[in-house]
Amino acid sequence: MEEKTTRELVYETNRDVKWICRALQRMEAQDWDFEARLRALEGWRAEKVGEERRLSTVSAGAGGVVGGVVAVIVRVLGGG
Repeated sequence: MEEKTTRELVYETNRDVKWICRALQRMEAQDWDFEARLRALEGWRAEKVGEERRLSTVSAGAGGVVGGVVAVIVRVLGGG
């Protein structure tokens, strides 16, 4: 087995370090992409929950108005 010179070892180490740095940069980019998609999903879910709450509030408000109208009609007709 042939021993490598210091120059060859430095060259190989330098090449390995560059490869590791590129791999880490790709992983970081993937993490940013994943985080961005996760934030978008969380935002969409918060929007959806907000819409459901608004619809529920509007329905409750409409129910209250209809209930009030029914109460007035019942009173006018002499039922209450």
